[in-house]
Amino acid sequence: MLKIQNVIFLFLIITLSTNLIKAEGKTNELKSNVIVGANQISNYENLILDKRIGVIANHTSVIFKNDKSHTHLVDSLLSLNFNIKKIFAPEHGFRGTEPNGANIEDEIDLKTGLNIISLHGKNRSYGEIDDEDVQDIDVLIFDIQDVGVRFYTHISVLHYVMEASARNKIPLIILDRPNPNAHYVDGPVLNLKNKSFVGMHEVPIVYGLTIGEYSKMINKEGWLKNKIKSEIHLVKLKNYNRNIIYELPIKPSPNLPNKTSINLYPSLCLFEGTNISAGRGTDMQFQIYGSPFLNKDLNQFEFTPKKNIGSKFPKYENILCFGKNLSKTKKLSKLNLKYILDAYEQSNNKDNFFNNYFIKLAGISELKGQVIKGLSETEIKKSWKKKLDNFKIMRKKYLIYANNIIDE
Repeated sequence: MLKIQNVIFLFLIITLSTNLIKAEGKTNELKSNVIVGANQISNYENLILDKRIGVIANHTSVIFKNDKSHTHLVDSLLSLNFNIKKIFAPEHGFRGTEPNGANIEDEIDLKTGLNIISLHGKNRSYGEIDDEDVQDIDVLIFDIQDVGVRFYTHISVLHYVMEASARNKIPLIILDRPNPNAHYVDGPVLNLKNKSFVGMHEVPIVYGLTIGEYSKMINKEGWLKNKIKSEIHLVKLKNYNRNIIYELPIKPSPNLPNKTSINLYPSLCLFEGTNISAGRGTDMQFQIYGSPFLNKDLNQFEFTPKKNIGSKFPKYENILCFGKNLSKTKKLSKLNLKYILDAYEQSNNKDNFFNNYFIKLAGISELKGQVIKGLSETEIKKSWKKKLDNFKIMRKKYLIYANNIIDE
């Protein structure tokens, strides 16, 4: 009898293992089969044929090959003899190497000889395209990898590109890409009194839309100046839904080096509005946090920020910080406020904990006071639940791809 039980148990183990292997294979297969908008040239070539083209792009604007290598969208279109006139580059520059917040000058791309107009330079408002910059343009292409977070500034650039498109009656082609944080929706909905380049729309911190879906929402909700509309031609993703685990093949910016940092970014970026470092100036950006002022007994992870490619002037440069290492944290499916609540509680410098940037990042003024009062995460989230639920209802109108169950 015991032998029979052992055989049955062994059979169940083998069956379960086989199913797990198949499931893993299926997930990887789905992931590898996602076709980004840029790759589908046949779906937009008629829109750009014999046209003067302006491309809003950075280092993530690539066309993937079967061998997992890639070529830049601009290089690919030029090789096919399409007439690209100029490039518009967002924060971090066309090649994605500039540190956060850097003012970037207009330049000539050495490889192609094309003019690069910086949308993050000191001679213009961040993100804005001047009308004279598009007078020699017949069609615009927007292709930038987003991470689905309100204060990640590419959606603000998208807003201004759409306004330039609408003002000048220039069609805008948006080449969609997956959102690595599309599996949930959370955070306070921005109060427009706190509108800035790191938050322009009444959306939560994590909004659960691709850049293509987001563009539909901007247009139809009338968020452009004077409620003008951009003529958008969206090239949709193929073989994509929000249940697919899609890891970005190219890091989207210098301080988001891997999938863990991208997943933690919505929760840890709030520290940018405090005297706590989120790891800039290390090789673990947005995977750790700390400061010289945190209780050493409760925060035993140590790091010392130094200048690097992602940060020319990191917070607490060359100063020992005490904090937490979150690099092994399980994937988050909600905004985690425990990090900032714990850091404030354990800080020896509460009077200087917050700076003026915090409210812009949070999008609401109330969160700062709630942290100071010591409210729990549950209490804080309850205070913004009604507006968040209303956003989720509105968001459904703009979903293109199959939804998951986490945010509903």
